[in-house]
This record gives sequence, structure tokens and C-alpha cells, in this order.
Amino acid sequence: MTTRRALWGLIAVSTVLHLAWGAAIGPGNDEAYHYLFTVHRDWSYFDHPPMLAVVEALGVRLAGGTVSALSLRLGFIALFAGSTWLMARLTERFYGPKAGVLAAFALNVTAYHGLAASTFALPDGPLLFFWLLTLDRLAAALDAPAAKVGPWVQVGLAWGGALLSKYHAVFLPAGAVLYLLLDVRARAWLRRPGPYVAVALGVVLFTPVLWWNATHHWASFVFQGGRALGSLRFRPSSLALYFVGQIVYLCPWIWLRLVSLLVLRGRKLHEDAHDRFLVCQAAVPLVLFTAVASTREVLPHWTLVGFLSLFPMLGRFWAELWESRRPVLVRRLAWMASLPVLVGFLAVFEARTGLLQQGRPGGIGLLRAARDPTVDMIGWDQVADELKRRGLLDQPDTFLFTSMWYHSGHLAFATRGSSTPVLCYNPIDARSFAFWSRPRDWVGENGILVSVNNRMNEPNGYAGWFDRIEPLGAFEVMRGGAPVRRVRLFRCVRQTRPFPFDRLKPRGDLAGRREPEGPSRVR
Repeated sequence: MTTRRALWGLIAVSTVLHLAWGAAIGPGNDEAYHYLFTVHRDWSYFDHPPMLAVVEALGVRLAGGTVSALSLRLGFIALFAGSTWLMARLTERFYGPKAGVLAAFALNVTAYHGLAASTFALPDGPLLFFWLLTLDRLAAALDAPAAKVGPWVQVGLAWGGALLSKYHAVFLPAGAVLYLLLDVRARAWLRRPGPYVAVALGVVLFTPVLWWNATHHWASFVFQGGRALGSLRFRPSSLALYFVGQIVYLCPWIWLRLVSLLVLRGRKLHEDAHDRFLVCQAAVPLVLFTAVASTREVLPHWTLVGFLSLFPMLGRFWAELWESRRPVLVRRLAWMASLPVLVGFLAVFEARTGLLQQGRPGGIGLLRAARDPTVDMIGWDQVADELKRRGLLDQPDTFLFTSMWYHSGHLAFATRGSSTPVLCYNPIDARSFAFWSRPRDWVGENGILVSVNNRMNEPNGYAGWFDRIEPLGAFEVMRGGAPVRRVRLFRCVRQTRPFPFDRLKPRGDLAGRREPEGPSRVR
């Protein structure tokens, strides 16, 4: 089999698996919430730039307008197929076609890229695609004649796409500058217009995000920046979790080899310009996130962009082994591929059956429902059905609300065929719900509080905002004959004053200042 056929075979098998996973399991916490990005079209959002919403909308368009977990994921599955091809292309440019196929294979058998970013509606999928596209176009531009600006225009467009996907893209020009400073022959590009054209074009593409933040009190930058800032006190526990997260998300055998290659090639940057280019792109985000992790906890997937440029070197390493120890390498690659496939199908099986959950008749009983990571993805259709059965949907002058943004996201996705608005009444963290309507819009209307998992005092927290609160009953969300979520319903009669769920904005009515204009309903 030729390397070209092997690559397309890899892409085909990978895509079929991701389509199967995407169709078999409901949306996670982030995905259900991200669905609302397609409902509230905007230049940017509180959590992320707008590429996430664009890719979701394209997936729904591909599905003929039908909104489902799979249709929201279609664009991300397609982008990962493109990311697989880009990884092979970038690696082939440096180390040959065989290394390219093996690097693409390695990307597919990691836990996070091969299962999550490749299937789910998360900003990491578009970031992965445009990150690799930027590296590929940058490598091509550095080899282009000095007088040509066209290749640098392509770099700017690719980098702009990465910026519109996730703020991590700011590391790409930093890695490029580091490479230009360290490589004597490439340093001349600092005196030529190409790199500056690329930066300028990327910033121009990013202006919608800048405009949105400027008109929303820099809320997204403040939120995301605050997550990366901590005290100066060294915290060894958070640093240990930082490395454990990387190991789990990349798989131990992939992580260990990537780190060893980073150390080995980092010591010999003078020997190979391609290695130098890739190591410089890895160094900036990895050094920065390691410094942050030493003072506060960071989410494991934040750091993974730093490893992306190391996969081509892994592809070359495996290509060399292929020549000398092919049977051994083939066996290793086979079990590497089998693990994420097995994990993926076990996750689907558990989500649909709850076989491992405690209390399930005939189950194994290894996990409490609260500890089962698949629980978030199931059961919200039961909540919507119960609301409909009780006649609580499509009532005039009535809205649904919860106290958590991800519960409100699930509720909105599950009731998407209804005209009833869904809010998040949390004065500290309502995420984008804080910008999709104004507090005063709901004064005089009735709210249906959907309280999840026995937050016993939760209704009392809203008593000062309504004339009265009436219990409507409770029910259990079931899976395989065992409860996974207890839901209590309350009718909150006539809201008397604006609830401050927009604390991230100027307080408007609550502070005697004019609120910014915005849509009057969250649908």
C-alpha cells in the first residue's frame, strides 16, 4: 500500500468512527451550552471567539437544518479529517511521506485529539485545524523567494482562523519570532515585509472579536485572562496535576515519546532547521503553561497545542523504526490504535446502559452516578418530556431557568422545539446568558425553576425576586433502571425586580445606569 492510500484509509476509518460516536451519545455540558451560540449569532462570545459557532452552523446546514447532537458535531468531525491531512502534509514537508502518515496516525490515537476534539463541538477542533494550517503555510512561506508576499498572505489567513477559534493562537507568532531569532538564515525575514503582512492580516481578521470585547467591557479577555493568572505562591500539587493531565490526554506512550524528542532535539537545535522550527513552536506555550501551572491549576487540554508541533518528529522517529524493526512497531501501533477505539465504544455503552453505575439492576456497580463522566450526556430529554407532560412549556409570559450555566445549556438544547426561553440565574457566573438578554426583560413574568440534584435551599435563594414560589413536584432521571439525576420543579410567580444575572456587565437598572441594548429574549 502506498503512503497516500494509507493516509486516505486512515482518514476514512477515523471519520466513520467519529460519526458513529457523534451519533450515539448526547451532548456534553459544554456542547449543549455551545448550541446556543448558533441561536444567538454574534461577532464573538463571552467564552470563545466565533469560529465555534460558525462550524456548528455549517454542520447543521449539512444536516439540512436539523439540530441534533450529530449535526452540531458534523463540522468538527470534518475539520478533524482536515487536521489529519494537514499533520501528514506538514510532516511530509520536513521528513518525508512515511513520517507524515505515521504522525497523522499518532494524532488520531491520542485520547483528547482522537476522541474529544475530533468529535465534539469544542473550540479545540477548529484551533487544531487552523494551528496546523498556520504551521504548514509558515513553513512554505519561509522557503519561498524573498520577493513573494503571497505565501505570507496565506499565513495571515490561517493565523486569523486560529485566532477566531481560540485565544491560544497568540502563541503562534511568538514561536515564529523565536525561530527567526535562533535561525541565522531565517533571521533575514525580520527585515522583509512578508511576516508583518501576515501579522497585520491576522489581526484584521480578529477585529470582530476585538470589537465585541470593546463593546462588552472586555468581558471575554478578562474572563479568560483571569483563568491563567494566579498567586506567586508555588503549588506543587497543581504542577503535578498539570503533568498528569497531559499524560492522560495524550496517552502515556505518546506523551513520553514527545517529551523525550523535545528534550533530545532541543539540545541539538543547531543541527536541523526543521527540528528547530518545530521545537520553537512547542517551547513558548509549554514554558508559559508550565509556569502558570506551578501557581494554580490549569485545564489539561490548554497545554496540548504545545505538543502539536512535536508530532512530526514522532512521525520521523517511527518511520526510522519502520525500516529497522517493522514487526515490533506494527504490533505497537495496532494496540495504540485499539485503545481509543475501545474507550470510545465503552463510553458510548456506559452512557446508554449505565452498566458500571451503582444501583442499576444487573449492573457492575463500580461508579456512583455523581462520579460517572457519561451522566452529563444523558437524561435531559427526560426532563424536557416531563416539562411538556406537566404543561410547563410554551406558556405565555413564562421562562425556564436554572442556577448553573451548563444545566441551562442542557435545558435549552432539550427544549429546543419549544418557544419557552431558558435563562441562567446566577449572579456570579452566568456565562453568555448574561449577554443574551437584560435583567429587566423578565420583570412581571413567571419563572419555572429547574433545580438539579437536591440543592435543598436553592428555591429560597430566589424568594426575594418573585411574589411567591410554589413547588410543583420532583422526579428522577433514570438510566437502566437506576436514578442518575433528581430534578425538582418550582413555579416562581411574577418576578418583581431584575435579577442581577449580568454581574459581568455594568449593573444597568440595578446601579441606576443605562444597560447596553441587546436581544430581549433567549430562545
